[in-house]
Amino acid sequence: MKAKLALGLCFFLGVGAAHAAMVSKNLDYEVGGKPMQSVLVYDDAVKTLRPGVVMTPDWMGMNPDQVALAKQIAGKDYVILVADVYGTAVRPKNADEAGAAAKSMYANRADLRARIGAALAQLKAQAGKAPLDGKHWGAIGFCFGGATTLDLARTGADVQGVVSFHGNLATDDPALAKNIKAKVLAMNGGDDKFVPEEQIVAFQKEMRDANVDWQFLSFGGAVHCFAIPAAKGDVPGCKYDPPVAKRAFAQMHAFFNEVFAPN
Repeated sequence: MKAKLALGLCFFLGVGAAHAAMVSKNLDYEVGGKPMQSVLVYDDAVKTLRPGVVMTPDWMGMNPDQVALAKQIAGKDYVILVADVYGTAVRPKNADEAGAAAKSMYANRADLRARIGAALAQLKAQAGKAPLDGKHWGAIGFCFGGATTLDLARTGADVQGVVSFHGNLATDDPALAKNIKAKVLAMNGGDDKFVPEEQIVAFQKEMRDANVDWQFLSFGGAVHCFAIPAAKGDVPGCKYDPPVAKRAFAQMHAFFNEVFAPN
């Protein structure tokens, strides 16, 4: 079953696995005295220099499923850093632990922004060591990771584009949106009960008021977690949706092709 799922995800992402030589490399560092371990992934069989993308996992944080997803997304197109924003001491084993970890970070958004900013710095520091072009930078995130990715943009980070997949759209400070330099793509499930309508309205107002170059896409019938293969519906309202995932990743690729294009 897992083999079929992996093959299906390769098809959805437009990634061929036949000649891939995927590298995964742990990067150890500290933020505010807290040990972090992010994971760098890329296809070493492809020698072309390519954009770098920071990927923040969903509320389960760093685990093998997240690294496997990053490898599929990276393909021959990107070098991806899977960002550890919880720290090495926090590796949730279930939804209750994940919920507690995410809640703690939402209560300390300044720390969250510092940690995702440090992850981006770690990715950029790999230029010359990994096949990064050193010019094009992006960020993506899923659920809690979508919120983290949007917060990275709100710091004024030097990235060309950020993509949120079914992410929490709320912010602790709407005024931070004035710092955004990146183009923003937020994708949501039309039946996502975790992201209420008022949050969507507030996010769109935040983007407009700050004159951000933004897009918001809603996929009819999709619920939370639609782009996460490991989401099997164990958490009510959180389930992988392969056809919607295919559309969403196609949108992501088109978005990055645009924002990474030469001026």
